[in-house]
Amino acid sequence: MTESVAVVGGGAVGVTAAYDLARRGADVTLYERDEVAAESTGRAAGLLYDAYAEDVDARIAERAIERFAAFSGEGDFVFERAPYVWFATEPGAAADAIARDADEMRAQGLDVERLTPAELAREYPALRTDDVAAAAVARNAGYTTPRTYADLLAAKAREAGAEIREETPAAVSLDPTRVNGTPYDSVLVAAGAHTKQVLADAGVRVPLKPYRVQALVASGPDVPLFWDATRDYYARPHARGVLAGDGTQRREFDPDTYDRTADDDFVRDARENLQYRLPDADVSVERAWAGLCVATPDKNPLLGELREDVFVAAGWQGHGFMRAPATGEAIAEQILGDRDAIAPFDPTRFTGDEEFRVRSGSDPD
Repeated sequence: MTESVAVVGGGAVGVTAAYDLARRGADVTLYERDEVAAESTGRAAGLLYDAYAEDVDARIAERAIERFAAFSGEGDFVFERAPYVWFATEPGAAADAIARDADEMRAQGLDVERLTPAELAREYPALRTDDVAAAAVARNAGYTTPRTYADLLAAKAREAGAEIREETPAAVSLDPTRVNGTPYDSVLVAAGAHTKQVLADAGVRVPLKPYRVQALVASGPDVPLFWDATRDYYARPHARGVLAGDGTQRREFDPDTYDRTADDDFVRDARENLQYRLPDADVSVERAWAGLCVATPDKNPLLGELREDVFVAAGWQGHGFMRAPATGEAIAEQILGDRDAIAPFDPTRFTGDEEFRVRSGSDPD
């Protein structure tokens, strides 16, 4: 008998799961309150790398990169290869962590190496390196425009037989499992920053907190993907120059009412950071915006069966898009009974009543 599955949320994780479910023979209906990639996916930075020191995270990220590469060239989606560099400019905990994490990543078989400031300067001459205390580079990395990935996977899901209903808010109910009154064998809630409210309306509490982040596009030279661990900002190549972001606000925001425009102080600070790191560039800001990421108490996502026949995929701490090809695939396989959830991400590890402070993905544990 064909499994009927409702997917709530048309971001990168939702459309990936819809595609992987449909191509495995499920009868899939995806509900999106706006249009595909309208919220966090469409506002994501598009950095892609497998540079994680923890083994589960590294395995997931490696699978995600593998799938990004396999999909590249279909439709408008292109996975642009570029190295990912991270560095600290002061001795201490951040610099020590770079060295330690790079060694752990290499031990897991990832293409990662430490770089001296001189090596960093030779490889990436656009970057200022005279203040660098420690640096590493991951070679299996790149970037993309996130909306093109979501649009591609939505199209592939439709080709595989899924129905995608845009401009259709979803009301989930339990006992029996229904969406907008229609019964389904299983429901997956992958609604990003709206996941908490969608599940709360169904009577299920989850410890998720949306928090605000910001990014901009500016003129600039060719650069690698990089993260300055001391100043806590990132940058990547962009067709118009450089895309950079940080501006994290570590408190809970309402996903319906938060300010989607970037703050003036973020734009000022981000431009100053870029001008300092790219001393020979004329950095001129073209546009800036804000989006939402979602935090959990332990900085790990909720991925798996939350209640009987009700599944959740949310809480990525800013790393959701870059892992979407792997996590969407994993949750689809679990829904169809192929394997258990990834144990550290099992959503039943929480009661839903936990009190916790918001931390970004780059905050130390």
